[in-house]
Amino acid sequence: MRNDSQIKVFSGSASREFTKKICDFLSVPVGKSEVITFSEGNIYVKIGEKVRGMDVYIVQTIGLNPNNEFVELLFWLDAFKRSGVNSVTAIIPYFSYAKADKKDEPRVSIRARVCADCLETAGVDRIVTMDLHSSQIQGFFRKPVDHLYAANIFCDYMLNLIENSEKQSFSNFQQVQQKSMSLDNYVIASPDEGFAKNARYYSNKLGVPLVIGNKQRLFHNEKAEIIGIIGDVDNKTAIVVDDFTISCGTLIEIAKTLKAKGAKEVYAFVSHELLSKKAVDALNESVIKKLITTDTVNNPNIVNTDKIEIISVSELFAKAIKIIHEKDSLSELFL
Repeated sequence: MRNDSQIKVFSGSASREFTKKICDFLSVPVGKSEVITFSEGNIYVKIGEKVRGMDVYIVQTIGLNPNNEFVELLFWLDAFKRSGVNSVTAIIPYFSYAKADKKDEPRVSIRARVCADCLETAGVDRIVTMDLHSSQIQGFFRKPVDHLYAANIFCDYMLNLIENSEKQSFSNFQQVQQKSMSLDNYVIASPDEGFAKNARYYSNKLGVPLVIGNKQRLFHNEKAEIIGIIGDVDNKTAIVVDDFTISCGTLIEIAKTLKAKGAKEVYAFVSHELLSKKAVDALNESVIKKLITTDTVNNPNIVNTDKIEIISVSELFAKAIKIIHEKDSLSELFL
């Protein structure tokens, strides 16, 4: 590595806590910077230290306030380029506009492609993100896109969940020690056919069956209807996996359907959550036993909610930054 190659990680206003976790793992300080939002909504950004000739990383999720967060990111990229950096990598833990990846009705914008063009025009050299709604979005960019996955982290958690459940079913400690963990009574559930390929990764890794929800969404009102389940869930614990949730509507509906089909319990694992207080209330009243998610979006609405557990993926992103900075291969993160 070069003598001037200390990792420089800066934070946008949407990812301050997440950036601090990344920097703690890397044992580097968060880069000095300033963001001001004026009374009429105008955003001002300023880098607070020398960056000329350096490879820098700017962390900014595009989540609860996507328009302002995206524009702020563009301003950061421009500021770094005008400051003479060697390269600037955008760390986007959650990329909200990834949902808009195709022209599926007349006279609409492919917003993900517009965002890709804007990021490249502003000067981004590389992008690191996690669990895009559609992996084809990587092809919207001419610059490298590193697409990380929460699946391995979630699978480790699931195994611990199942192991603890097995232990709780035995009162005698010796029996617990001798009991080999059984996955026979678990299934992975995909909310729809669109996420089935991703869900199959979970089922293959855990060695449990996959069931798929038959979902239809008729309007742009974030409400979906589950009209059936493909597969057997009778007397099994169902683990629903998905990439994001906003209203929690799909998760609640598939959980209700799974229970009606005989499932004993329903857990949900979602990479990104953007729940409103109303959605949190709906989750609390649902049959979902627990929602496990990540910290890609800093959401104040889910604080002190017993049904939601947050797993940090900051270490995953920190490892990606370190590997990229040392010009090594990211393949180890996908095993």
